[in-house]
Amino acid sequence: MRRIKLTVAYDGTAYCGWQVQPNGITVQEVLNRGLTEMFGTEIRTIGASRTDTGVHARGNVAVFDTESRMPASRIAFALNTYLPEDIRIQKSEEVSPDFHPRFTSTVKTYEYKILNRTFPDPLRRTDSLFWYGALDLEKMQRGARYLFGTHDFRGFASSHLTAENTERTIYETKLWKEEDMIHFRITGNGFLYNMVRIIVGTLMEIGKGDYPPERILEILEKKDRSLAGATARACGLTLLEIRYPEWENLQKMVDTHGSV
Repeated sequence: MRRIKLTVAYDGTAYCGWQVQPNGITVQEVLNRGLTEMFGTEIRTIGASRTDTGVHARGNVAVFDTESRMPASRIAFALNTYLPEDIRIQKSEEVSPDFHPRFTSTVKTYEYKILNRTFPDPLRRTDSLFWYGALDLEKMQRGARYLFGTHDFRGFASSHLTAENTERTIYETKLWKEEDMIHFRITGNGFLYNMVRIIVGTLMEIGKGDYPPERILEILEKKDRSLAGATARACGLTLLEIRYPEWENLQKMVDTHGSV
């Protein structure tokens, strides 16, 4: 039995999130169906990140097990012919049977986009949040810098939080504007439910002048969700990348020396 790792990109507009559920069609359900049809036997994937309804991905990760002898690198090409146009495999590769996309240490990067102009652009309605008012970019950048490091992010989590450990480490934040689009990019070792969208909602309040940049520090200190901004809409959020540094380093050693 071989384990295959897939890098999956999708427009989440038409889907009820990633994970299979009884209430609507999901990305994972469509992916499982395509794999099952392609290989002629039931296949169920294990996903790395359970993105919400309407959230997009450029680099989500899933694995599945198969006895097929098809070259791993060719699976992406073949599988894409079984998938709708809003889901596309970017890479397929064989990994060790014990590799797990959720339980292996990860570094995740998300990006949120805010279309900041007088009128909405109908061509950007599904991949960005529209806001017509002025936003102070410098204040938002100052607020974002306070997120760096290891903190208890309970104050930036949804009330439906189920995680017992709410401590996360943020390695990098970037916030910039290109023409009328504001980009917020954040990289960390993990994120709580709705964490990025609540951070964005809070940064927008800072940009409007309703909160000072130091509000971020207050929320981290008091761990109080009521001090943070609203949860920004899902359409502006994209999971850009999931990396596995320890696994990637091990793979480099194997490629170099043949075994470890």
